[in-house]
Amino acid sequence: MRTFSVFALLLAASASVSASAAAQPGRGPAPVAKNMQALPVDPAPSYVRKDAPTDPVILKLWEEGMQRSQAGRLAQQLLDSIGPRLTGSPNMNRAQDWLLATYKQFGVSARKEQYGTWNSWKRGVVFAQLTAPRVKALEVNMLSWSGNTAGKWAEGAVVVVKPYQSPEEFAAWLPSVKGKIVLASAPRLTCRPASQMAEFAMTSTQLSLDSLQRDLSATYQGVTQRVPTFYSDVKAAGAVAVFESNYSQYPGVNKIFGSPRNAALPTFDVGCEDYGMLFRLAQNQQGPKVRVMAESEALGDQPVFNVIAEIKGATKPDEYVVLSAHFDSWEGHSGATDNATGSITMMEALRILKAVYPKPSRTILVGHWSGEEQGLNGSGSFTADHPEVVKGLQFAFNQDNGTGRVVSTGPGLHPENGPRLAQYMSQMPSQLTQYIRLSGPSGIGAGSDDASFRCWGAPAVGLGALSWDYSNSTWHTNRDAFDKIIVDDLKHNATLTAMFVYLASEDAEKSSRVLVDPIPGGRPGQVITVPSCGKPQRDASQYRR
Repeated sequence: MRTFSVFALLLAASASVSASAAAQPGRGPAPVAKNMQALPVDPAPSYVRKDAPTDPVILKLWEEGMQRSQAGRLAQQLLDSIGPRLTGSPNMNRAQDWLLATYKQFGVSARKEQYGTWNSWKRGVVFAQLTAPRVKALEVNMLSWSGNTAGKWAEGAVVVVKPYQSPEEFAAWLPSVKGKIVLASAPRLTCRPASQMAEFAMTSTQLSLDSLQRDLSATYQGVTQRVPTFYSDVKAAGAVAVFESNYSQYPGVNKIFGSPRNAALPTFDVGCEDYGMLFRLAQNQQGPKVRVMAESEALGDQPVFNVIAEIKGATKPDEYVVLSAHFDSWEGHSGATDNATGSITMMEALRILKAVYPKPSRTILVGHWSGEEQGLNGSGSFTADHPEVVKGLQFAFNQDNGTGRVVSTGPGLHPENGPRLAQYMSQMPSQLTQYIRLSGPSGIGAGSDDASFRCWGAPAVGLGALSWDYSNSTWHTNRDAFDKIIVDDLKHNATLTAMFVYLASEDAEKSSRVLVDPIPGGRPGQVITVPSCGKPQRDASQYRR
């Protein structure tokens, strides 16, 4: 009897559905133009080889990475069995222990390094139901660090927050929330995607809805922030819970963050359709009631760690090549493309290197950072605590924007490293480099952990990936699950990264530290200087989400 892996069955089913749809006119999706960044660069840059690589280590790295990849297996274990990795949570600790155990299986030394403490919180089960004027299960996500209902059901009528303009107006409204569930954000008038409106709606309909939505969103924009103590005041006034909704432009997709102000009051994100229904019922005085039950545990301040894996350099142990990716995530789903994909890329790259290239010239480190979502805290603390790594850094390679193939990179602050990166790529198979646009120098940035190295003037490189509509579909959303990973792209990226690290480690020359002048990114008239690193945040005392 033939057996199939889950991956093979999913692939076969997908191909069957696609073929069936294509064979039935009018039944399949409309043709979509290929994203230009998904195509090879035309004409091919000089660093794209026209013949096969000749370096025997490059050939072995290719074979190990593309023929014996562990990327898909590792991703499935992490995302399905362990899941999201909220900074300071027990689940983050569990995930970090999994890293240590897996690196041990690879024969790689790895350790946890404490960089501070954080407000620890454990998620439990959550239910919400509309009980009047009809019965319906509601699509809800409890926000991270939310309060709970003590494991009991709590029921209340639904009210809409008054869009007050002053503390006095807020104080006058506040007594009305006792025993109620408060809707605290604007609803969407339609949860259809903009593409459908553009394709099918009358122009007058679209213009009218757009205008009404802008006015509605503006009315409730920031309403929970106008009084800094909004959530604690609402709790003290006897509210049952706060419901909000953060739509992400597609049906079923919402952004899921932490509970604002770390509210002790239960706070929930509600799916677009259900939230709109609740809002309409309340506004039209049709008696909506909701029953909720939420379990969570506030565990107080607990130690937080980065995980550092290491292969010691044989001849230049005090010089470093760093593979960088943040390991923490929000909790809308599993944190797949933000940033399990970057984490698995670096993990698999080190596995490949250990198998093929176990004695590098320079020391190779992998930094699995915690606290990135709260402000680059883990990587910022690491660079502050390890000046020897900053001083001896040959390159840091950082990846943090989704599942797609790497299609862009650049020298960051150091223009002389652009030709060096091109020279590295010229030794790699064209299958990896044909998609890559090599940019010019850029600024320090602030969006990911490469900034924690750049702000010290150290050479850090971002590996930019195809978006797969990352910003709307998966970034901090309730749909960022294993199925959004493209395993072929993950395999591609890990192999590419392993080759970059090998070539950087074996480079006979040190990378350049000559800075671009002026440094891009400053406001008009503002001079950016290096180092310009802020003090890393090592505890949650000033954190407001």
